[in-house]
This record gives sequence, structure tokens and C-alpha cells, in this order.
Amino acid sequence: MTEPSATSALLSPQLMAQLERLELVSRKIFRGRMKGERKSQRKGQSVEFSDFRNYVPGDDLRFIDWNLYARLDRLFLKLFLEEEDLHFFTLIDASASMDFGEPSKLAFAKQLAAALGFIGLCRADRVKIETLGGARSRPAPVLRGRKSLWRMLEYLEGIRPELNVPLSEGIRDFCLRNAGKGIVVLISDLMDKNGYESALRWLIAQRVDIYVIHVLSPAELRPDLQGDLKLVDCEDRDVTELTISRPLLDRYEKTLAAFVNGAREFCSRRGVSYVMASSQTPVEDLVATYLRKRGLVR
Repeated sequence: MTEPSATSALLSPQLMAQLERLELVSRKIFRGRMKGERKSQRKGQSVEFSDFRNYVPGDDLRFIDWNLYARLDRLFLKLFLEEEDLHFFTLIDASASMDFGEPSKLAFAKQLAAALGFIGLCRADRVKIETLGGARSRPAPVLRGRKSLWRMLEYLEGIRPELNVPLSEGIRDFCLRNAGKGIVVLISDLMDKNGYESALRWLIAQRVDIYVIHVLSPAELRPDLQGDLKLVDCEDRDVTELTISRPLLDRYEKTLAAFVNGAREFCSRRGVSYVMASSQTPVEDLVATYLRKRGLVR
């Protein structure tokens, strides 16, 4: 097993140079298992002083500020900023519909997962990438630290769109196996005949910090079709014959807009961050601009 070169198709040296200055940010407070490089909003017992609060019975007497007590005749407890690590999960939809477009939606998802994972590894966060659908011959590794970069890239490069698992089934399986709190980024085209709503409800029930990256190809956003066509569903092989006309394309565009707006509204109402992206969007632009605005990175 060899370590991939720095010129991996997923992460170029130029992209890594831009990413290593960033860090992942959670909007919630989670308790990590190991010390990381980030300052937690949670007050703990590290070496960096943060604030005082009034003493209440049961507090640890070792953290009482006796000098302050001598001056004010009141008991105050010293608080310190605690450093903690972050659970960071990326869920990649590897169903057959993701293997579409140029570049394919799956290729885009893998590069985005590599970019976000690299940011987490640079900050000593716990990074785990899982595949929904696709070939899962190997379990997803739990990664930590820069030394794990080659394992992450090897895992991502091995993802193939071979199996079709309903989105809700894949996410339910993930939720049942991963109880850790943290950030979950779902990268998917959300194209499931059973809908995406039940899948997202599984994540919402976990009370994790959720980001949905809704990936569509340029050919889906702006189809350039004409004439008589036979369309074959890449997931269940359903066949539809139709004649492409301007009214039909107009109806398609309205249906797509309703689909995207529906997903955005569903997420917004439930505190889930939603970003729609074309698979042609440069990953560095998506991370540094759109995901920074959404608060995932800083």
C-alpha cells in the first residue's frame, strides 16, 4: 500500500495551501473525547483563564479564587477555556445517479469531502467519511491528524457507484452506528424516488450540526436536449420515451426549481444549513465563499 502523492486528483498542493489556514466550526457545543486544537465554548479546566462565576455548593474547591475572596469576602470560581476535538462526518451519496455529468457529481462529492476532511485533519479533529450506496468493501476509517491524509485519499479514491441504497436506509444505518455528536455534511443530489425528507429526519433526531450540499450537474441545471429520446433511469432501469420541446423544457425547469426550493425550505425550517452547488463549481470557491458564509468554516 503506497501513500498517494501530493498531486492527488482530489487535493492539489495549491488547494491544500489554501485549506490548511481554515478550521471547521460547530454551531453547537459537543464534548470531545480527546484534546484537540480548538478552543471550546464550553468552560473547562485547561490552563487558559476565561472568566469567574459565583461559587455554588458542590463546586470543586480547588478552583476557588482565594485572593478574590480575601478582598470581597465572596466565593468565586475560576473558569478556563477548554480545548476539545470535533467529530466531523461526511456522508457521500454514491448511488448511480451521482455518477452523472462532466465532471460527475460523485467526483465533485469526493473532492469536496477530501477538502473538508483535510481541514479537519489539520486541526486534529476526528474525521470519518462514509458512503451511502456504492461499493463498501472496506469500513470507513476514523481519521485524526495530518498523518492520516493518505488513508483518507485512498478511501475516497476507492468509492465506486455500484449499489443503490435508498437515502433514508443509508442515513438510518449511519445514525444507528455513529452516536457521536458533531458536524455531519451530507453531499447528495437528493434524487430518491422515496424522497429525502425521512432521511434528513434521521439526522435531525441525532441533534448534530447538519449541512446539506445539494449537488446537481450542469446538464441537469441547464439541459441541452432536443428531438425524440428514450430515457433510462440509471438506478431502477425504468424507461421513458418522450419528445423534447420548448414547453417540455420549461416545465422541467419549473419542476427543478420547485425541487430545489422545496429542499431549501425543508432544511431551513429545521435548522439545517443548505447549499446548492453545480458539480462544475471549483471546490476552493465553494469552501472559502459559500460554506464560510454558512458558518461551516472560518
